[in-house]
Amino acid sequence: MALKLEPGSRLVVATHNPGKARELAEILERRFELVAAGDLGLAEPEETETTFVGNALLKARAAADASGLIALADDSGLSVAALDGAPGIYSARWAGPGKDFAMAMRKVEERLEEVGAEDLAAWFTSALAVAWPNGPAVVVEGRVDGTLSFPPRGDRGFGYDPIFTPQGLSQTFGEMDPAAKDAISHRARAFAKLKAALL
Repeated sequence: MALKLEPGSRLVVATHNPGKARELAEILERRFELVAAGDLGLAEPEETETTFVGNALLKARAAADASGLIALADDSGLSVAALDGAPGIYSARWAGPGKDFAMAMRKVEERLEEVGAEDLAAWFTSALAVAWPNGPAVVVEGRVDGTLSFPPRGDRGFGYDPIFTPQGLSQTFGEMDPAAKDAISHRARAFAKLKAALL
């Protein structure tokens, strides 16, 4: 049988980040009833994989098996060319336990200064995984390229959005209207693949 997600299904979103939960709800075009793992009191699993795809799958599988619901998980992050792809899968960890992304953005800037980087190329990656309780899973990946700019600009996004300007545009993700960001973001690109696979 082909795997399908039925509109109106109740899905658990494997995140404790309200910004990410909201963005996923928008990208999913409000087709589903979403409940966040944090709201169900589910534990956040240790992210032990070495890739975005691996961590998304691990989070989706943990949430599906713990809740008995189909689970959607995103693992995403910022990779900087001059830092050999860092922070990459450690993007959230650079913000520390308090999720202080102002500090994380300063850390990116400081590391770039340390290596004397003139190349400010960077990209966001999003891996989206859907897992059925004790069953199959599907995972896809999307990417958007751009450049970093300092100081951070805009307060409309979350995470590293204020320092990331997508290719061909002048506004950072932090300055963009959320609908405009959602149209071109790494998550939107991953979701387009997920939609093709499951909807």
